[in-house]
Amino acid sequence: MIRRRSLRYVLVAGVTLAACLGALRFTAESHVAADTLPAQISDEAFWRMIAEFSEPGGYFRSDNFLSNENSFQYVIPRLTKSASLGGVYLGVGPEQNFTYLVALQPKLAFIIDIRRQNMLEHLLYKALIERSANRAEFLSRLFSRKLSSDLGANPSVTALLEAYRSAQPSRELFQQNLQAVRDQLITRHGFGLTSDDLTGIEYVYNAFYNGGPDLNYSFTGGDQRGWSWFPTYAQLMTETDGRGEHRSYLSSEENFRILRGLERNNAIVPIVGDFAGPKALRSVGRYLKEHGATATAFYTSNVEQYLFQQDEDWKKFYSNVATIPVDESSTFIRSVSNRGFQYRTSNQGRRSMPRLCEIADLLRAFDRGRIVTYSDVIAMSN
Repeated sequence: MIRRRSLRYVLVAGVTLAACLGALRFTAESHVAADTLPAQISDEAFWRMIAEFSEPGGYFRSDNFLSNENSFQYVIPRLTKSASLGGVYLGVGPEQNFTYLVALQPKLAFIIDIRRQNMLEHLLYKALIERSANRAEFLSRLFSRKLSSDLGANPSVTALLEAYRSAQPSRELFQQNLQAVRDQLITRHGFGLTSDDLTGIEYVYNAFYNGGPDLNYSFTGGDQRGWSWFPTYAQLMTETDGRGEHRSYLSSEENFRILRGLERNNAIVPIVGDFAGPKALRSVGRYLKEHGATATAFYTSNVEQYLFQQDEDWKKFYSNVATIPVDESSTFIRSVSNRGFQYRTSNQGRRSMPRLCEIADLLRAFDRGRIVTYSDVIAMSN
């Protein structure tokens, strides 16, 4: 068996930040133990990780119910060739992670987002996915619309979304489903959700009820002006990888079964955390080291762009990433705006494009002082 190698990065404590960054050094060494990640995480361990790894919730300017990146599948063909299957996936944000998860099929995933609402949205998804035997049942529950009887055994994702767009939402179904979600999370799993958490889950679920398949990044109904250029849920689910292949988590029953298996194994753990914070990412890194595991992919969306706008948060982020075990195939997946960067002319009509970057290469550049601006990060992305 070929043994994978882990890249370890060490911060020297007790000196100034500048000295710490200068002292950050790169070493490579074999794992001292084989991967001991559990095949299934207990409800107690799942909730303990959420509670103990999380930081206090922070502010973001949008509800961010959905991704606003309609091209995020474009890197999947390259990603599946370069990144290893198995291992651990890290990500940020809502449902776009599911599509990357079914493509990469990790043993475990951590979704880290500064908004507690994102963690609650993932728990809502978890309950609905676990209770649904197939895609049609899931969409019926997600939008609180009656299950269509005209879809056949294996409908296309386009047919699925069209069927639920034309169906009328049912408030009675919404209330039944909401109670089932609460029962699934509290009674079945025993998660310690607060009354505020339950209110937050209902708030998110209302957005899907009101918006249906036309829900987008921050629109819950009514006046869409200012948000109309964001892709809808239906558009995101029916996008392709740029080569004509549908890869969303709803594009096939097989993809949905992979996702459902991860959810039923408690293998998608949503964490509340700031990428530049002192706890969340470092807790994930410590867990991976304890289990001899490696992060194979880290989807950052465009969070790094914001970090470079907030004092030295970008330095804190890369220092946090340096505590996470990676190897030479571990990959950043980031979304790069087409406004103001060199990719603009080649991707007309796309507000952003996904780009890949080897995590080890980025950390080496950071260690050597070659990362100073966000443009330096973009220059390493392709």
